[in-house]
Amino acid sequence: MRAATLPVDEALSLLTGTAGGLTHADAAERLARVGPNAVRDHRTRAWSVLARQVRSPLLLLLAGTAVVSFFVGEPTTAIIIGVILAASVGLGFGNEYRAEQAARAMHTRLRHTVVALRDGRPERVDVTDLVPGDVVRLALGAVVPADLRLMHVVGLQCDESMLTGESVPVDKSADPVVGPHGVTELSSCALMGTIVRGGSGTGVVVATGGRAEFGRIALALGTRQPETDFQVGLRKFSGLLLQVALVLTTLILVTNLLLQRPLIDAILFSLAIAVGITPQLLPAVVSTSLAAGSRRLAASKVLVKRLICIEDLGDLDVLVTDKTGTLTEGAITFAAALDGAGEPSDATLRLGLLATDVDLRDGVAVGGNALDVALYGAPGAAAPDGHRVAELPFDHERQMCTVVVDLPDGSRVLVTKGAPEAVLARCTDPPAGVHDVLEREFAAGARVVAVATRPATGLVRLTAADERGLRLVGLLAFRDRPKADAAASLARLAALGVTVKVATGDNPLVAQKVVGDLGLPSGGTLTGIDVDGMDDAQLTAAAETATVFARVSPEQKARLVGLLRHPGRAVGFLGDGVNDALALHAADVGISVDTASDVAKDAADVVLLEKDLGVLADGITEGRRIFANTIKYVLMGTSSNFGNMFSAAGASAFLSFLPMLPSQILLNNLLYDASQLAIPTDHVDSEQLRRPSHWDIGFIRRFMLLFGLISSLFDFVTFAVMLGVFQAGPDLFRTGWFVESLATQTLVIFAVRTRRVPFLRSRPSWQLTTAALGIVAVGFVIPMTPLAGPLGFTPLPIGFFLVLLAMVPVYLVLIELGKLMFYAEHEHVPPRPDRGTARRIHRRAGSFSRADR
Repeated sequence: MRAATLPVDEALSLLTGTAGGLTHADAAERLARVGPNAVRDHRTRAWSVLARQVRSPLLLLLAGTAVVSFFVGEPTTAIIIGVILAASVGLGFGNEYRAEQAARAMHTRLRHTVVALRDGRPERVDVTDLVPGDVVRLALGAVVPADLRLMHVVGLQCDESMLTGESVPVDKSADPVVGPHGVTELSSCALMGTIVRGGSGTGVVVATGGRAEFGRIALALGTRQPETDFQVGLRKFSGLLLQVALVLTTLILVTNLLLQRPLIDAILFSLAIAVGITPQLLPAVVSTSLAAGSRRLAASKVLVKRLICIEDLGDLDVLVTDKTGTLTEGAITFAAALDGAGEPSDATLRLGLLATDVDLRDGVAVGGNALDVALYGAPGAAAPDGHRVAELPFDHERQMCTVVVDLPDGSRVLVTKGAPEAVLARCTDPPAGVHDVLEREFAAGARVVAVATRPATGLVRLTAADERGLRLVGLLAFRDRPKADAAASLARLAALGVTVKVATGDNPLVAQKVVGDLGLPSGGTLTGIDVDGMDDAQLTAAAETATVFARVSPEQKARLVGLLRHPGRAVGFLGDGVNDALALHAADVGISVDTASDVAKDAADVVLLEKDLGVLADGITEGRRIFANTIKYVLMGTSSNFGNMFSAAGASAFLSFLPMLPSQILLNNLLYDASQLAIPTDHVDSEQLRRPSHWDIGFIRRFMLLFGLISSLFDFVTFAVMLGVFQAGPDLFRTGWFVESLATQTLVIFAVRTRRVPFLRSRPSWQLTTAALGIVAVGFVIPMTPLAGPLGFTPLPIGFFLVLLAMVPVYLVLIELGKLMFYAEHEHVPPRPDRGTARRIHRRAGSFSRADR
């Protein structure tokens, strides 16, 4: 990077920029020329969606075999199969394409901003709008938005582990790099995707998007995302179906060849059986559910990084949350400036303002932490009257910041502002009553910052060692009131079986006050000191019962979240600060808010547009609803399809003809699947929302075998009726079985969709009812239409429909009895495998993405 080796003024000249940044006109012109600062886009690509629909080996093999059959004298069969396959692919394509559009719409609402100089003034700019030559400000916890040539730094350190693998933060400087250099030697640059771990700085954008170091790596890795638990379950489920399909198709093919049936007929029939046992529209059902869920969640102000993450929300058993803005209003306001005795003090306010870290625009604070911004809302607050000589920014280990300032009277002073415990530990002879004042303010729920000073004559360079021998000036108190609706939100989460715990860097008395005001049952409080004094076994036991974790560091939060996780439990973490990123990564589900720090939003899986536990409860409920409806389709599809295909295997062994033509099998499967596309609209019983459910392949296998065999039993009854009562030939036999199998496997959804008595204690949605009954009607009518001949159907006698009307209720009653026995025997919560942490490089790339218009 050439700019790294040049002095700042020459680097600016190279980029045709200035220290005051770009004008809005220049920035717009460059954006049009170089494109957005984005590594990924979220355009909806129709061809890629279509490719996913046709990549099934079974479908491709069946299509190929149909082509062969066309050229060997069976064009009608080949055309019918082709039309049915095209309709199946089209149905899946339409639903998944709409899901992709929903994902694109979601990403348009996720934004990352940075403070940049435009027309010489600081303002918030969308990260994707940055261009070379922009001057941007870096603060603690920021994700560096582009490759920057640093112009000015104050103790700046960046975590570059994403690029170099080195876990130790790297010191940065504005001095040019001398000699040969690689990524690890670019001390004068801050690189896209790295994180500011200490200090602050200002830099000019050198490279954006895919031209940045991080962008090149992310593009080389591609766009494949890590699997979620839900996707792992789908993959294992597909493996189960593949095993069953392989056994049945092999058995059927061998049987038909032994019976010396035509080779092409035997192959087509076997492949149709394989397709028939596979729920072809499962991806479409999942996509439809997720897309509909994303729209409902977006309306409820919940956005997810990927649609599949919606289901992850439903897994939550334990939620660890911060306090500010979640249990409290998050609108931090200045309350009082006090001296050490608790009396009002203008000096405390004046010196506190000297140690703020904000940009001012027309006297209004832009950027900076919430406490510093609130301090400017104090009566009489004004821009600091003094010249800053040196500064030591805030970090979470020291819990304070320090500045050296030249005052108008010519004196030079050091001012330290930070957590009362940390500041008082560095003070000489603090006032005797200051601890009583602190206890009073903490008990009232106030957040308190201490301000101390000492003379600094001749001091021009600050280190942590200079923060000593201080004189306490006073205390700054801030208020953040409990939310009016937080108690109701906590009650909703409790009803969903979610245990809520609070982890905060605030004082334990403040946290206990808030928790008590909201009526959250308390199992005790642990402080950071308590946490450090316990080994993992002791802390795991204590964390199970404790409700509040106060004065905990970022590392301690992450350790707590990690220890709370175990098989059978999913832990979510809700946070928005720099110090929450480690815990967000450690959680099963990381949750942040749209106003959070960049590093917190980057680490999260889910972003709330409103920091409200009630909104989160909506997300959890929606996740559980989607999973429940997906499992309905899986259980019904596998059991019905397995039953039908098992019947086909049995029938082909004793009949002198194929029990159903390949085109009829595929049409049956298409009609049946089409009716199930309404499942995402279905109601979910309340007991299914009270606790999370997880994939259990053993459960699905047992369900498939039991209810598939019940379905097959009625198929064999139909065979007996057709052969013994109606003396059916091939066409009549196939028609009767087609109508019966379509009716029974479609209508069984009303029983499978609930553990309750259907219709009486659990009503399906009108969309599902209409779709199911409509498809059954279509199956009844097809043999009476002009399509009957090409499809190999023949009109059925009235007596058959009378027999069918008697059989279907008996079938459904038997299914209900099977449900009672099955769920009585298998009532359990399956163990949940550990999720693991997703690749950071993919999550970070999401911070530099856009949704193409």
